[in-house]
Amino acid sequence: MKAYTANTERYEKMEYRRCGRSGIKLPLISLGLWHNFGDNDDYANARGILRTAFDNGITHFDLANNYGPPYGSAEKNFGKIFKEDFARYRDELIISTKAGWDMWPGPYGNFGSRKYLIASLDQSLKRMGLDYVDIFYHHRPDPETPLEETMGALDQIVRQGKALYVGISQYSAEDTAKAAEILRNQGTPFLLHQPRYNMMDRWVEDGLLDTLQKVGLGSIVFSPLEQGILSSKYLNGIPEDSRAATEGSYLDKSQITEKVVRQVQHLNEIAKSRGQSLAQMAIAWLLKDKRVSSVLVGVSRPAQLKDNIGAIQNLDFRQEELDKIEGILKS
Repeated sequence: MKAYTANTERYEKMEYRRCGRSGIKLPLISLGLWHNFGDNDDYANARGILRTAFDNGITHFDLANNYGPPYGSAEKNFGKIFKEDFARYRDELIISTKAGWDMWPGPYGNFGSRKYLIASLDQSLKRMGLDYVDIFYHHRPDPETPLEETMGALDQIVRQGKALYVGISQYSAEDTAKAAEILRNQGTPFLLHQPRYNMMDRWVEDGLLDTLQKVGLGSIVFSPLEQGILSSKYLNGIPEDSRAATEGSYLDKSQITEKVVRQVQHLNEIAKSRGQSLAQMAIAWLLKDKRVSSVLVGVSRPAQLKDNIGAIQNLDFRQEELDKIEGILKS
């Protein structure tokens, strides 16, 4: 690939939304590097996805210590691409990473201890070639480590200059409120929560979104397409080259039932009537709620990312459409 210069009109192609009560605005669409950035993936394609993202105003790239495979390889490959293409744009980017899932053997490479979180971020910074990340998350709740220890580690990381803001992922509403109180008392810049949320997975509606609004946090939601179910991929069942058909996939074939296929087909009809792809409508449906600061998408190719970005062209829903969607999902 030739030397990269970003599209000069990139900020005209994206909308940005304030993240809770912070000074940060996030793009409505953010790019996640969970899949397609590992050592077994096409490096040129990964580089093309990142370029396409920034050229279209996506300023937020989201990683984690164990993204790959193998673990750490997404951060390593991102670091190479960052050095080649994005180093001069560093101050225009929000780069995040996380720790909380298993990363290395033994008792100190998992969950939420001070030792694990601080050591993991040190490793992540080395892999990416960065002095700091903009956001560092605790990737999942730890049922055994005291919340005060985990939040204290996040506070220390900010005070060491290794992260500008901190976040959490998949915490309950109750634990989110507790974490917010601890971090507020410490004076730690607590920015946002990253929950799983889509039309078919609605757990955040049972109190979490209300809690985020109350304590002034933003939210960046992942798995907006339910691992591809809310796209055109499964309209006629399970294709041989799909994620559900791949051994070791995070999406189980058993999830693609006749009922799910029927629901997706009906949802697709509504999307077409709105002039959108099903994926675009699923993303727009999330963004209709202003408590959602950004939707985190993962894509396998640049064209797929461009389609996802197209969702922001129509974020308004008539009540009739919303009622039809609810009826389909309950059928």
